[in-house]
Amino acid sequence: MTLKRATLAYGPRTLWEDLNLTVAPGEFLAVLGANGSGKTSFLKTLLGMTQLSSGTLMLDGAPARRGNRTVGYVPQQKNFAPDTPLRARDLVGLGVDGDKWGFRLRGRSYRARVDELLEQVGATSYGNIPVGMLSGGEQQRLRIAQAVAANPKILLCDEPLLSLDLNHQKEVSALVGRQAKDHGAAVVFVTHEINPILEHVDRVLYLAGGKFTLGTPQEVMRSEVLSELYGTRVEVLALDGRLVVVGGPDTVLDGHALDTLGSVTERELS
Repeated sequence: MTLKRATLAYGPRTLWEDLNLTVAPGEFLAVLGANGSGKTSFLKTLLGMTQLSSGTLMLDGAPARRGNRTVGYVPQQKNFAPDTPLRARDLVGLGVDGDKWGFRLRGRSYRARVDELLEQVGATSYGNIPVGMLSGGEQQRLRIAQAVAANPKILLCDEPLLSLDLNHQKEVSALVGRQAKDHGAAVVFVTHEINPILEHVDRVLYLAGGKFTLGTPQEVMRSEVLSELYGTRVEVLALDGRLVVVGGPDTVLDGHALDTLGSVTERELS
């Protein structure tokens, strides 16, 4: 996945400009920034839903387009209605043959692939349970299984940890991390909370105020770097052995008086 001199603007508002970025197979890129900074728009561009204002974008050697089977997508967490009759394995199965039209004969190979995916995300025990009866964490496991069913070369995740408790956040993060390290997927992971994914992250793309910074977590998550990005003083504070990113008392960061990216331990950033 490669962007060259990429710019995205809506009228007079520029979300980012002159972005040069390559995400290699097996690399885990975290995309951070407050609401309105352009994180979801970045994913929409990669999905072929939004066109760049200028520059180029290539995914696996071809321009971005809708319905690209080399791209897997995990959407934001939204629970299914309790009375949804769709079984867990049927939801996963949509990732196997959901792109095909008409009546489908689902034979042994289809069932074996669905079983393999359920096992891969630790969902075998509830494969036959209606998705509406499952917890948010269990549902998100299924969405990941669905997204990776076609062995995508690129895996895009849009705030997949929202509404999940800490344990489920770590579990989902580990599942996505394994897609990068074990299966060679280039992962782009949009999030407000860096802690659950920090051990899996190779680089961070931080968007703010029409600008960006790019580097390893150690390079980006620093007071001087974020202060330059926002154009105002931003502190990376150590609180009880943890780091929190905050603005000053009179500072507004992308519409928020206090912009927190989640605390990270000093050991993790050292």
